[in-house]
Amino acid sequence: MTYSITADEIREQFSQAMSAMYQQEVPQYGTLLELVADVNLAVLEHNPRLHEQLVNADELARLNVERHGAIRVGSAEELSTLRRMFAIMGMFPVSYYDLSQAGVPVHSTAFRPIDDEALSRNPFRIFTSLLRLELIENQTLRDRAAAILAKRDIFTPACRQLIEVHELNGGFTAQQAELFVKEALETFRWHRHATVDEKTYQALHDEHRLIADVVCFPGCHINHLTPRTLDIDRVQALMPEYGIEPKILIEGPPRREVPILLRQTSFKALDEPVLFSGEHHGTHTARFGEIEQRGVALTPKGRELYDRLLNSAGTGKDNLTHQLHLQEVFKAFPDSEMLLRKQGLAWFRYRLTPTGEAHRQAIRPGDDPQPLIERGWVVAQPIIYEDFLPVSAAGIFQSNLGNATQARSHGNASQQQFEAALGCPVLDEFALYQQAEERSKRRCGLL
Repeated sequence: MTYSITADEIREQFSQAMSAMYQQEVPQYGTLLELVADVNLAVLEHNPRLHEQLVNADELARLNVERHGAIRVGSAEELSTLRRMFAIMGMFPVSYYDLSQAGVPVHSTAFRPIDDEALSRNPFRIFTSLLRLELIENQTLRDRAAAILAKRDIFTPACRQLIEVHELNGGFTAQQAELFVKEALETFRWHRHATVDEKTYQALHDEHRLIADVVCFPGCHINHLTPRTLDIDRVQALMPEYGIEPKILIEGPPRREVPILLRQTSFKALDEPVLFSGEHHGTHTARFGEIEQRGVALTPKGRELYDRLLNSAGTGKDNLTHQLHLQEVFKAFPDSEMLLRKQGLAWFRYRLTPTGEAHRQAIRPGDDPQPLIERGWVVAQPIIYEDFLPVSAAGIFQSNLGNATQARSHGNASQQQFEAALGCPVLDEFALYQQAEERSKRRCGLL
């Protein structure tokens, strides 16, 4: 039997199927995709240098397919089965995020591709949060939530069976891959029938809206699917013209010449009709539309500077004031590729130009790339940040799930506890970026 279907192909099929499903479920997501496509086209038309940069870095093709989704699960078994499911798509858990420090009772990881080729083809990511039941302070409510979660199965029997088949055989036939995508999709579908009565829902909702969202439904419905824009400020300004109400602030760093890390905004979560057991009608607020703009990945030194500046900046009441204040604070963060490289603040991918290839024998391991870049022998391209920022994630959650419990602090989450539930350690994002930079230097003869 031939297992010719690659993990990249399965991931591509799955992300397209999920996007189509989400567009059906949340029509405003389709409007959001139109808006982002319009803005990206305008940016590329007015900025030929950026267009050329994206082409040379093999990143233009991925821009239109790039999405990240977010889900929340309730148990260790659900999380570990998702790990096995995503592995089939070439997606692995990267980084640990503790959102409980911002009053959101979850801890998280992001499942994503990790090698250069897979990322340039389709960098699909799923930000996956595990509910921390121990943070429900009411013991009776905590036990009730655990009992409800114990009864559900968010995976279809066929999906579970196909995961086992893949693990046994090390691959899928084309037919099995097609069926797997179809069955896996069911885990993330929206179900308007809640699994609880209205009273239970309300009690969990009053504890924290996110707890009700995780516990009271049959699956871990996708709660947003995020396209990537090249100009998030323009998208934010245009959203009302497209009939979309944006959240007040763009999360993350300010607008810069050289974008860093991740900037995010979203439209407000929808009030959706649901049926509680006993056929009682109600509404539930969970799903929203998010947009992101990605910049260069920062080294630990760069990240430490970013975190320090962001902490000192605080939060403004409106976006314009907030962004102007952020720009002022971030003047302390170098805003040129050369300075970012020179000061070791960001990660870059190096490649030889045709002239560099002709002089390859003159390049020695350990050479400073800067003179070679100035000579036109080497090109340095920023490595795109593929991960997430806990402060921004919490900000997006809070703006869409209400701010009532925003200030509550639950202390430090346990990464060991999360990894035990996951069934493996999470990968270190800094190590992955460092490896990518070192691979490129090795290819150039600089290492």
